Amino acid sequence: MTTAPPAAKPGRPRASDAGTSAPELLTGSGAILATLEKLGVTDVFGIPGGAIMPFYDELMSSTAVRHILTRHEQGAGHAAEGYAAASGRVGVCIATSGPGATNLVTAIADAHMDSVPLIAITGQVFSTVMGTDAFQEIDIVGITMPITKHSFLVTDPAEIPVVLAEAYQIATTGRPGPVLVDITKDAQQNTAPFIWPPKIDLPGYRPVTKAHGKQIIAAAELLAAAEKPVLYVGGGVIRSGAEKVLRELAEKTGAPVVTTLMARGAFPDSHPQHLGMPGMHGAVSAVLALQESDLIIALGARFDDRVTGKVSDFAPHAQVVHVDIDPAEIGKIRHADVPIVGDAKEVVVDLIGAYADAVKKQKPDLSAWWERLNTLRADYPLGYTEPEDGLLSPQAVIERIGELTGPEAVYAAGVGQHQMWAAQFIKYERPHAFLNSGGAGTMGYAVPAAMGAKVAQPDRVVWAIDGDGCFQMTNQELATCTINDIPIKVAIINNSSLGMVRQWQTLFYDGRHSFTDLDTGHAGADSPTRMVPDFVKMADAYGALGIRVTKPEEVDAAIKLALETNDRPVVIDFIVSRDAMVWPMVPQGLGNSLVQYARDHAPAWEVE
Repeated sequence: MTTAPPAAKPGRPRASDAGTSAPELLTGSGAILATLEKLGVTDVFGIPGGAIMPFYDELMSSTAVRHILTRHEQGAGHAAEGYAAASGRVGVCIATSGPGATNLVTAIADAHMDSVPLIAITGQVFSTVMGTDAFQEIDIVGITMPITKHSFLVTDPAEIPVVLAEAYQIATTGRPGPVLVDITKDAQQNTAPFIWPPKIDLPGYRPVTKAHGKQIIAAAELLAAAEKPVLYVGGGVIRSGAEKVLRELAEKTGAPVVTTLMARGAFPDSHPQHLGMPGMHGAVSAVLALQESDLIIALGARFDDRVTGKVSDFAPHAQVVHVDIDPAEIGKIRHADVPIVGDAKEVVVDLIGAYADAVKKQKPDLSAWWERLNTLRADYPLGYTEPEDGLLSPQAVIERIGELTGPEAVYAAGVGQHQMWAAQFIKYERPHAFLNSGGAGTMGYAVPAAMGAKVAQPDRVVWAIDGDGCFQMTNQELATCTINDIPIKVAIINNSSLGMVRQWQTLFYDGRHSFTDLDTGHAGADSPTRMVPDFVKMADAYGALGIRVTKPEEVDAAIKLALETNDRPVVIDFIVSRDAMVWPMVPQGLGNSLVQYARDHAPAWEVE
């Protein structure tokens, strides 16, 4: 929904709005800070450097904006993502030119793939030397143009208020996403009247939030006539704040609900109509509900390849109603019989009303459909086998973290096996509880994202569920957490390997485990015990509490100690079996069929 920026937060006196008095003369750096305050930004993450130094000098005097000095720009970007994903507010990260800016690229791309509202502010060399290959000069606007909603270059300090206000508008409206604002050093140093734009006008940018009434009616009539409908819920439902109306729609229609990796928590796991997560590692009931359906109502979902498998074989008998605020997504992967462009929340509200009118003519009977789905749930429950090497079961560890911590916490996952297990075995009852890198699959996401989430939600417990591979990419942000009193909990699911790659090597490369051993823990009977690095010693070096768990009877005590420790970060090194695999699994490029699930790729506990 297109809205005006929020009112300014309390802080030192700033310039008046245009038209009320003579505008104050500010440096460009002063204008950046004044604009952030007017936009309601209270927390930013970043690292200073030469090209952004004038702004950092100005930022030092602010009492309204808290700056958190990260240890790497990628960490600043992921922290801003976690802040945004946990709170629904825009995240802000800051870096200097050259390598500072390019270190943000991964986080910007991640935010672009997962529709995270993000503003990245970068310094640029003096405008007078641009194009000369000056020291730390890189065209970050050109680099990021394909992975942002928009990228701005500012060379005039007078443009700063309107450009940052436009960046905020673009990042937070329509389909949320990242916006980059690159500001030259002379624009930061020079002065100009600070004029606050009374209205943001962006020609060509008019996000459609209200759907066409005829399309809503057509969707409602299909839903009323369907015998095997499924509500296929994506991350757009969370971004639009549609979780309450989604539940109302589900309960009024009686249709089953599946929630994607990015939508975990949009619909409560405990609700009897929830079938779980679909996709490559989804619940059998969720996958086959889509596969056997006659109608798919896709809400803020983009028919990702990890959900559909082989697209030509996906849900062959289903008609599709595709709801998305981004018109480019509709029909991109799967033809939409009823395309609906609009905000998910507004569309669902309208659909509830239209459905009530449609069922006056015919009341759907879904009893046979639910009989089939309940049989699938009973026959193919989610589960796991205990490891035979004497090491911990990673699924059991993650399950206990969720059970002992509860649904009010925030869980940020890295990427790989532990990410899938966190999606499967922690029960999510509310939106903004599960943060992960879905589209880009960025290793190293968990720790800085958890840090950002804790800054945004200081009263919630925040866990980073990480792998030993992911953890080694961004663990330096533990120093940031310790120094800034951000007491996150980190669970390292340590299988001494790049687990998901190893799983694929086991299944599809005849067990040739090429370059996936990390030597971070006990590697199994065929290898000696090695710990390089020792994560407990590392935690201690960073001022965190380090705990190692090797036995099942130690798991609960370690988790409880972590939950009781709130004066510093906690790192638990869980030594788990490297032979544990994520099941179910549909191999990439194949169709989602019962035969593949139940016979070819499911472990023994799933089939007779």
